Amino acid sequence: MKAVLDVYLKTSLVLRIGIALVLGLVVGLVGGPAVAEWLNPFGELLLKLLKFLIVPIVLFTLMVGINQANLSSMGRVGRKLLGFYVLTSALAIAVGLAVASVFEPGSGLELSSSATVKVPENPGFVQVLLNIVPVNIVEAFAKPNLLGIIFTAVVFGIALLKLRESDDHREAADKVYDVVSGLNDVTMKVMSGVLQYVPIGVFAIVASTAGEQGMATILALGDMVMVLYIALAVQLVVYGVLMRLNGVGLADFIREARAPVATAFATQSSSGTLPLTLNAARRMGIPQRIYGFSLPLGATINMDGAGIRIAISAVFAANVIGVPLDFVTMLEIVLIGTLASIGTAGVPGAGIVMIATVFAQVGLPIETVALLVSIDALVGMGATAMNVTGDLVCSAVIGRSEEKHESGEANPVESENQLSYEHGQG
Repeated sequence: MKAVLDVYLKTSLVLRIGIALVLGLVVGLVGGPAVAEWLNPFGELLLKLLKFLIVPIVLFTLMVGINQANLSSMGRVGRKLLGFYVLTSALAIAVGLAVASVFEPGSGLELSSSATVKVPENPGFVQVLLNIVPVNIVEAFAKPNLLGIIFTAVVFGIALLKLRESDDHREAADKVYDVVSGLNDVTMKVMSGVLQYVPIGVFAIVASTAGEQGMATILALGDMVMVLYIALAVQLVVYGVLMRLNGVGLADFIREARAPVATAFATQSSSGTLPLTLNAARRMGIPQRIYGFSLPLGATINMDGAGIRIAISAVFAANVIGVPLDFVTMLEIVLIGTLASIGTAGVPGAGIVMIATVFAQVGLPIETVALLVSIDALVGMGATAMNVTGDLVCSAVIGRSEEKHESGEANPVESENQLSYEHGQG
């Protein structure tokens, strides 16, 4: 038994997760619902462990990151992040519309008159902005409200930075910073232990999902699933071009991003995958002051995969009712979908809320969402993996941009090997 455990621990995490994905799919399809029910608790344990780490990781990582920078650089990074999020979200929706227009998912299907779907209430963009400020810190941490936790970490991190820069409070503030930094190190140590369970949890979640869905469900709306994954592949090419243009090394990025992306695929949770995403960014060598801010924020509002899902769902709905989308309607979907992907951040059932919001604005029947419920898990897996990929791409590109800004470098591509960060810091 000890020999098996030693082999397991010495095998790379990425390889273990890859094997877990394949085995989980096979076991789930063969075993069916019975196996799914038996393995479900093991998957739930992984989700609980990852969520257990979210609050301390976001709080301490962000506070430490802010105190490794200055306020002017944080403002510059914030502007770049928001610009990048809006740009890639719009590109993702445009990619989804283009691919879906070529393959026309939903053609030949009919909408049942009894088809219904319960759509969670959309709180609106203004209310989401107001919810960033928590009523109290304990409530934000208990939910957890990720935007509220980010707000708390930023406010206290900036206050600590200002105290450390003052003459009267520097000594006491430095002691507080040492404690926060130590707690951050402790959290990372706990995370390293949790990472060892990730492959087991991924196996259980994939097997459970495959067992519940079955081949019949996959084949019933297979064209919709196929088109989604083609669009996701195109979006990956877009990311590759963006990273290449900004001098980010693709080989190291892919090597480190595989584990969080595969975990996001299995768990369908950008927030739940956050501990692994932060660890991947750290190993890439992205400055903590950047990834400590960009990744928690991106897990909440940067939803490129969800944007692609919105676009393809819109074309699907239009084809089901036999009314193809015109160019003006597609532009509306790009604009409304980009805003909706941010405006519904942190809302339970956010995917349905976003799709329903866009459908209502462009005159598509919300009832068509009911046709997609049966493949929600399959679609959600790919969309979530793309969300996490987009967050990491953004962090890498912004990190490279800040590196060039600080060094005064003018040319983003100077050599064949464009690795912009030192690999292997963890």
